[in-house]
Amino acid sequence: MTRDITDKKVCLIGAGPCGISFLSAFSDAQSKGEKIPEVVCFDKQEQISGLWNYTWRTGLTANGDALPNSMYRHLWSNGPKECLEFPDYTFMEHFKKPIPSFPPRAVLQDYMLGKAKKYNIAQFVKTSHAVRHVEEKGSQFLVTYEDLVNKQTFNKVFDYVICATGHYTVPHFPKYPGLDKFDGRVMHAHDFRSAEEFKGKTIVLIGSSYSAEDISLQLYKYGAKKCIISYRRNPMGYKWPAEIVEKPGLEKIEGSNSFHFTDGTVEEADHVIFCTGYQHYFPFMSESLRLFATNIMYPDHLYKGIQWHRNPNCMYMGMSDQYYTYTMFDSQGLWIRDYIMGKIDIGDVGTRSAHMKEWYDRGQQLKTAVDEIVFQCDYVKDIVADMPNYPKSHNIELIAEHLKVWKTHKADNILTYRDNSFTSPNDGHMAAKHCLPWLKSFDDSLEGYVNQTEKPSA
Repeated sequence: MTRDITDKKVCLIGAGPCGISFLSAFSDAQSKGEKIPEVVCFDKQEQISGLWNYTWRTGLTANGDALPNSMYRHLWSNGPKECLEFPDYTFMEHFKKPIPSFPPRAVLQDYMLGKAKKYNIAQFVKTSHAVRHVEEKGSQFLVTYEDLVNKQTFNKVFDYVICATGHYTVPHFPKYPGLDKFDGRVMHAHDFRSAEEFKGKTIVLIGSSYSAEDISLQLYKYGAKKCIISYRRNPMGYKWPAEIVEKPGLEKIEGSNSFHFTDGTVEEADHVIFCTGYQHYFPFMSESLRLFATNIMYPDHLYKGIQWHRNPNCMYMGMSDQYYTYTMFDSQGLWIRDYIMGKIDIGDVGTRSAHMKEWYDRGQQLKTAVDEIVFQCDYVKDIVADMPNYPKSHNIELIAEHLKVWKTHKADNILTYRDNSFTSPNDGHMAAKHCLPWLKSFDDSLEGYVNQTEKPSA
């Protein structure tokens, strides 16, 4: 049963994909005549959409904060858009026609902003406002935030706090002997903005996950001479073109540009890009509320992967490693809304602890990507099971099947997997084909991409 929460105050930190889903959930309830609490969202950027806001800036924002953006200019989706389609706002609803399955950055951002516009989430959002500190104040939370435009700081008490800032802002940098004497450019994927500047160059990429995979492909597409991917444990093992090679761990750098690897080989390179992941870092949260985690499928200390175990009115969104992305964020946003509105019974501490342990332990046993896909599918279904009004048309299991096929396509040909098409898990329509294969498509503008498509696949 819904409880009277009109006198309650909810603080959301971050208006990226997670925040947009959360705010859309409350706006939807409001439009259906339900009474909702006061909801305020603070976002340090000038525009909503979080990580998807591309900027030429690196390092710091104009206000001196750590820059949250890791988006690079020519990024294209590295997974089928059908696997992140919102159940209440489909790609067909937004674009009014089928579009291909692997859109560039601007297309996905436009889609996300379309959902934000549909639900008028601007009514809740204060952009250019940075949360500086959150602490417990009795059964409530004292939030200190700064108006970055007017340079004023305020305090406000809230009944609920939701951290939706993501965990792709603070880079993780390992150390290597000799790096301080290297003559070339050293950067993290967080600061990578365009592959064009590396044309004709040899680049060492440290890391063997999605960033190293995609940035090396970007570099190849835009004319890099050679990409050397250094892995720590296992190679990705794709059928790379001759210009991309994988080598075991980097051991040291000698002289101005000689890279020594653990297999005894030596390569000369012009630049280094660290693709070594990010830290979960929430310095604005007091220690009693701060999540310490790594990028795994199910972080510890979060009931349902959402609620802080020491205080269930403090919640985090999007903290796990991700396959489902928007779909998972959307289900989390709906779950939090329903919890705040009294529609979900979370049980006692013992029940929650047992649930967390069960899912955390299962997450630690996963061996393959398929295991992880099935796990996250089950996780989303576990969240949705608490919400009887969740859209029945949203085929959560089809997304898992699409992701398995996507992994197969990548194994078959890492250069062409983006040229395949998938069906919507909501309305079943088949994606269109782009007029050019990804490797030869250089127009990644919104207009160019949406308009340069063929008829949907048969």
